[in-house]
Amino acid sequence: MAEASLPAAIPMLDLTAEYAGIREELRAAMDGVFARGQFILGPEVAALEDEIAKLCGTAHAVGVASGTDALILALHAAGVERGDQVIVPGFTYIATADSVSLLGATPVFCDVQPETLTLDVAQVEKHITPRTKAIVPVHLFGQAADMDGILRVARAANLAVIEDAAQAIGAQWKGQRLGSLGDCGCLSFYPTKNLGAAGDAGMIVTSSEELAVRLRGLRAHGATQHKYLSAEQGWNSRLDELQAAVLRVKLRHLEEWTRARQAHAAHYDRLLATLPAVVRPVTGPGRTHVYHQYTIRLAERERVQKFLAGQGIATTVYYPVPLHLQPMYGHLGYEPGSLPEAERAALEVLSLPMFPELRAEQIDRVAAGIRAALRN
Repeated sequence: MAEASLPAAIPMLDLTAEYAGIREELRAAMDGVFARGQFILGPEVAALEDEIAKLCGTAHAVGVASGTDALILALHAAGVERGDQVIVPGFTYIATADSVSLLGATPVFCDVQPETLTLDVAQVEKHITPRTKAIVPVHLFGQAADMDGILRVARAANLAVIEDAAQAIGAQWKGQRLGSLGDCGCLSFYPTKNLGAAGDAGMIVTSSEELAVRLRGLRAHGATQHKYLSAEQGWNSRLDELQAAVLRVKLRHLEEWTRARQAHAAHYDRLLATLPAVVRPVTGPGRTHVYHQYTIRLAERERVQKFLAGQGIATTVYYPVPLHLQPMYGHLGYEPGSLPEAERAALEVLSLPMFPELRAEQIDRVAAGIRAALRN
């Protein structure tokens, strides 16, 4: 007797399915770039900058080479220098803190709210010193940090606010798009993001004319008025035309894709609601959630993840080691227990498959797998 075949694997993300739906649009857009023969900071970049600024509700957008570069340039333009301190959450991707370090400044790690896993405003105030120059709220997994509280604290202490919206393009805080509330907002178009390029790409959004002019210079070796006249030390961080062309095609579908993610999240919520061992994602007051990730929390994460893997269901832990306990920041002297909520989150979070093309029956299977894992 032939063995029964296993059901098809369920990936965390299926970029091939995304490509299949927009293949001809993408090919036409890329052919146009090759036909024009202009590959760096051309009409596609300019058009994308206008479209992203409109989406985010800002006056300006500046295309750069990556989301990390967006953070570095935005922090530098906001005045962060060697010896300064910048407050960042302890629970997020390393790029947020690394961008601070690369400027010679020191990241000061702050704990997060247990419900949204974004910066705890009450903790932020405790970390401000005379050396503090900026706060970087991360809109983690697709929803806003508490921007009213962060802006209140920042204004009282005369601090810059650089929003890390890498995972939250299109999400809102009390009706305003993320990226438009601080001095600058930083976007990542890494291929796995809700709006992903075909490689690295990023964007800085701002409504400050002064910051926009400076950022355009910083991305091109400090040159502003003339290509060969640099006013200050800068970077080579220019967004290329092919990536902009790809992103402009995908941007036309972003609203539809976001609705699909939100529908998938609602489906997960319904199926997991009866499992007391599972803490589902919480959307905080005043926020919309675009579900870059659908991240649950559970005490038996390793056992559940292993069981799901055996069923062909991919899951990912974002992030298993909080930033203050990363080896590269050992010299800062943080000890286990320094940021209890960030540390607890690192032990409990599990992100489930989430992408627009995810099918209802796949979500059913993921939820059934979690139920079986907990029962066993």
